[in-house]
Amino acid sequence: MEALFSIVVGVLTASGIYLLLRGRTFPVIIGLALLGYAVNLFLFSTGGLNTHAAAVIGESLTPTDPLPQALVLTAIVIGFAMTAFVVILAIRARGDLGSDHVDGQQGEEGDIPR
Repeated sequence: MEALFSIVVGVLTASGIYLLLRGRTFPVIIGLALLGYAVNLFLFSTGGLNTHAAAVIGESLTPTDPLPQALVLTAIVIGFAMTAFVVILAIRARGDLGSDHVDGQQGEEGDIPR
């Protein structure tokens, strides 16, 4: 299970970094979200990947640590707020600049004229 979890975190991280390096704003937003998911899974794995273990002390012989679960829950809320802010910022930049390029270039083939 740990190997599968590590592979998933690695694939999410690699995909997020690849999308962050794209020239358009929408792939950058998706890349940030994927990196956020990878970090959340990594934080969740720091508490131990125990199956059939309760998060309450005394309910099982090897309880899981509840602190990473609380950190992941907080990170999910912050990640959602950050994604919403970046989407609104991208919409505003698209409206003001007439292009969705990250560096603000215009006139590339396929752009919608303003």
